[in-house]
Formats: sequence, structure tokens, C-alpha cells
Amino acid sequence: MTGVAAARREAVLGRLRELGERVYQDIERGVFPSVEIRSRSVTNIVYDERARQFVLGPRTVKRSSHNLKQLRAFTQLLWLAYFSNRLISESRTSTLRDVYYSVQAYNLDFTDQDESDELVVDLETLLGRPREDFNIYPEERSSIFGDLTVEYTVPGYEGRRINLSSHPDGYMIGPSLSTAEFIDTSAELVLAVEKGGLFTRFVEERVHERFKAIIVDMAGQAPRATRYMLRRLNRELGLPVLILTDGDPWGAHIAAVVVAGSANAAHISEINVPDAKWVGIWATDIRRWRLPSEPFNEQDLKRLDELGRDPRYQAGIWREQLEEFRRLKRKSELEAFAKYGLTAIVDRYLPLKLEEAKSL
Repeated sequence: MTGVAAARREAVLGRLRELGERVYQDIERGVFPSVEIRSRSVTNIVYDERARQFVLGPRTVKRSSHNLKQLRAFTQLLWLAYFSNRLISESRTSTLRDVYYSVQAYNLDFTDQDESDELVVDLETLLGRPREDFNIYPEERSSIFGDLTVEYTVPGYEGRRINLSSHPDGYMIGPSLSTAEFIDTSAELVLAVEKGGLFTRFVEERVHERFKAIIVDMAGQAPRATRYMLRRLNRELGLPVLILTDGDPWGAHIAAVVVAGSANAAHISEINVPDAKWVGIWATDIRRWRLPSEPFNEQDLKRLDELGRDPRYQAGIWREQLEEFRRLKRKSELEAFAKYGLTAIVDRYLPLKLEEAKSL
């Protein structure tokens, strides 16, 4: 294993080792082991203008083996650190569901998976690393397609190379692909799209060749592994990331999470792409293209109001388009371009948006 994957592996192993050493030192000194974790309460989540993402503030909470009410959670946290160390050292992966069941082999238990999932977030917060660095992954997957040659680093596949344009359905963004090394590409940009249907359309219309693009299906709200992949494509290859979503407040939020992260993930970094650009569907596109649309329902209006109070949407195209949505009170989907023909979104809309993106 070399390069980026190896560096991340050694970094997280180092932090796990430091945690274990602190606990042993406390025991040897006759002190009840404890840890301090930054609070993830709503009042301690702030938007950092400089970092262009949500982060945790300075407040912390203490987990101590001295407090009987905290002893169970403290023990579970140490077990998870041990379990994560084994996963990384043995080059194995686990799902969140695996974590929930695996603890039982150690005569520990979780009330339900919500409790075990919360513990994973605690370890992320304590070490400042995402769960994917512990080789713990959720079930959901998205896909990627385009002229990018990667080299696997996972055991049994070390050194094996594939080009991500070699399978017409694309490749799932899972543990092996997330940690692969980027070898070569002719791509000049990344198109992250909300839906699998549009992803398939772009592959069929050879968008990767026509626009020299790597295409990523975000599968709705992009999973964290997908956001990490988008960040890598941007940072390591210098490729601009452009985001296409449905034309509604929910689509705008999907794009904003890629750009600026989410409050739920304020405890970690390196999974957002601050320079990514949301290029549509905008509210102004619905008017300009006279797209088939539907009126907002109560949930849409409520979501729009929530976004209006969110610091991520207070300037530039975000503010402009939210105000237009408020005036329009209508929504449209990416598939609506089929009104002009199945390939209109590629032949007519996409070239215009790529040009507009240059001025964003």
C-alpha cells in the first residue's frame, strides 16, 4: 500500500495507539481512565467561513470510567477503538451493522443499532477521523464512470489496475475504490449527478468523451465515501467538481452538503469539496427552459424556509436561487428536459451549464 491510502492508514493507527497508551498510563498511575470529546450539541456546531464548512466549537464532554453512569459507554468506546485497530491492521472492512453484532462476541452489548452508530460517531469525534478510515462503512453505495485509471491497494488486489470507463454500469464507490491510487486520467472535470437515471443517460451519451468528464452518481444525498471520492478527485487531480440536482430546495441542499458539509458531520473534515459548484437545476432554469413543474407542497416550503436560515445559502448563486424559488414556488426534475427529447439535457442544457460554471 502506497501514497494517500497508506498515509491515512498510518495516521489513524497512530491516533488509536495514542488513545490506548493514554488509557494504560492512567491505569498504571492509579487514575480512572477518561477521555474528553468535543460536544456535538446543536449549540456547539458553527459554520466556519474560513474552512467553508460546519465545525464543532470548543465545548467538550467527558467520558470517564469513574462515573458509573458513563462506565458502560466508556467501555464500549474502548472496545470500538480495539475493534477498529484490528480491522485496519488486518486489512478487513466492516459495516455499521457488523459493529452492532460484533460487540456481542466480547460479552458487551448495544441496546440497538442507533446506540452502536452513535458510538462510531463518538470515536470519529475523539480521533478527528471519519469512520471510513476505521474501515467501517454503511450499506449504501453510489457509482463512478469515466477515463480514470486506478490501482487497488486492498489485500489480494495490490497493484491491479482498472479504468473506470471499462464497465457500462460504472463502478461502485466502496472501500476498495475509495482507497485506490489515482494513476492517470484525461478528464478535465467531474460531473456529480443526483440520480442514477441521469448517470445512465450520461454514460449512454458518452459525456465522459464529449466533455472529458468523470461522472459520479450521488444516489440522492451523497454517501460520505462518495463525498470523500469527490474531494480526492478535486484535490489530488485538480478537477473542478460540478453538481447537477433536481430543481427544488432538496436538490439545493444535496449540493450544499457536498460543498460545505453537514451539521451531522461537523466533527470531521476531508469529506466536503469547498470549491465544488452547483450548476442546476436552478429556479431560473425552470423559467428559462419552461420545464414541466409542480407547485411546492408544505414540506417544500418548510425546507425552503430552513435553508433561508442556513449560513451556507446566504450569498452568491445560493441566495439568488433560493429567492427565485420563493417567488416561483414550483419545482422540476432533471428528467423534465425529456420534454425537448431524451438527449436534450446533454445536447443543449449541459453545454450551457458548463459555460456558466466558469463565471461562478
